Amino acid sequence: MSSCLGLYIENNIIKYAKVSKERDNFKVEAFGIKFYDDIDDTVKQIVNETYSYKIPISTNLSNENYTYAELFSLLNQKDLNKAVKTEFEYFCTENHKNSNALDYRNLLIPNLDDKDKITSLYAYTEKSDIAEKLQVLSGFRVNSISPLPISIVSLLRGIDKKNKVIVNIEKNTSVTFIVNGKINKVEIIETGMQEILDNIIMKENSYAKAYEICKNTTIYTTQGRNLQVEENEYMEDIMPTLYKIVEKLKDVINASGIDIDEIYITGLAAAINNIDLYFQENFLEKKCEILAPFFVQKSNIKLNIRDYIEVNSAIALALQGIGVGYKEVNFKTKGALERLSDLLNMQIGGSSGRNKTNNNTSKIAKLKDIFKTSFKESLDNIERNMIRFAGGILILVVVYAIFSNILINQINKKETEVQAFISDSNKQISDVSNNLRLVKERTEQYNSMIEKINESNDKLTQSYAKKNVLPNFLTEIMFNIPKEVQLLSIENTSGKTIKIQAQSKEYEQLGYFIAKIKNEGILRDVTSTSGVRQEEFVVVSIEGKLPY
Repeated sequence: MSSCLGLYIENNIIKYAKVSKERDNFKVEAFGIKFYDDIDDTVKQIVNETYSYKIPISTNLSNENYTYAELFSLLNQKDLNKAVKTEFEYFCTENHKNSNALDYRNLLIPNLDDKDKITSLYAYTEKSDIAEKLQVLSGFRVNSISPLPISIVSLLRGIDKKNKVIVNIEKNTSVTFIVNGKINKVEIIETGMQEILDNIIMKENSYAKAYEICKNTTIYTTQGRNLQVEENEYMEDIMPTLYKIVEKLKDVINASGIDIDEIYITGLAAAINNIDLYFQENFLEKKCEILAPFFVQKSNIKLNIRDYIEVNSAIALALQGIGVGYKEVNFKTKGALERLSDLLNMQIGGSSGRNKTNNNTSKIAKLKDIFKTSFKESLDNIERNMIRFAGGILILVVVYAIFSNILINQINKKETEVQAFISDSNKQISDVSNNLRLVKERTEQYNSMIEKINESNDKLTQSYAKKNVLPNFLTEIMFNIPKEVQLLSIENTSGKTIKIQAQSKEYEQLGYFIAKIKNEGILRDVTSTSGVRQEEFVVVSIEGKLPY
């Protein structure tokens, strides 16, 4: 079984998700959101809470940008690689960028307009941003740094090949186009959730509270706005930004020339209630819904899908870390062992037909020139060859000593961490053993008492709970249902679980009905489908538990 801890780090927030894979089965073992002041302490806290001391970490690329280049598809692999590099250097020159300060990765995607060409999608960022991210995660096993707009596609694994758009509303908004099951384009909309949070923080002075306000806010479509019972003072901070995002998304989709069938919404903004209905109102011809990981069973009533949706970004990065997704966009550079392998394979002498691009190679070449010029006249050929050989051996010894020291330090550091982990584990095992002994001593004494109490309580609870709950529930439904909403069926599926089928000609009427059920406490743990249009009606399924 392989596992990975996904960390989405942006400004004052960290989303995390620990994902494990066993064969074709995926499981989210731990997940959550933390707001931080000290990022180093928060990362250590997440690693401790999720017991991720030894597993790899996958994180997001920050401040990346995207560009494209058209290449001939008939080039062989060697020439294609050269063309990819040349086109990026040309892009840097044309846009007055320092290519030496940038790092990039690329994806080769089919050109929809010309079959003889292929498109190279570049994701690039400053090398200093990558170094900063590695510094934050120093001391941990980082094996993947990937751009989120590309990694997020892994959540749609196994979905049909309709043309789709994933709208990821995080700090900014990224728009990922998927054509024939593959990424075709990535666009960035500078407006995003950061603007909404900043507006609310000016009133509340708390990042965490601003996010909770967004989670507890229900937005209404244009026609349903008059149905709002209480005025929400934060609507003026939320709706203008969502409006700008939707309008810019329309421009991006129209400019792409791609006929989109489905729109998936994810990111921090996906926590806002009814945001999918708001998008649906603005994109009537397309299916709009909240993005959920492909391995999550939506029919599982015990599972709160919204919790997973909040950390979609971290789940996607964790999947990237365990091999699901596009490995070509991993910005993680080689480690010390890999660099040592490259150095040992490097040729000390000059070799025809090879470019000396490695700094170590050029330094060794200069050293050889010094030996040649300094002793050429005073030494014979044998002596000069012996000095060159001794110099080569000396360089190898120095390189070996340096990397041996690095490896020894790393091993000692890991041994210290392991010993600390073992000591902590032994202490916890000892505490558990003591607690278990105490529990066993009390168990037999309490069991007989509990059995008698439970028998009495069950009879009383069942008698009082079921006496008036269903009539009261139907009465509350009668007084709270809008006139435009029709009930198709009400079913008590199991225990306290109630399933309601309702239909209306307008999305907002259904959204208002669902909001009333939640706000009035008619049902608890309410979940609902996005809505399916059947002729002139929109049909939704609402599930929840009776409050007793």
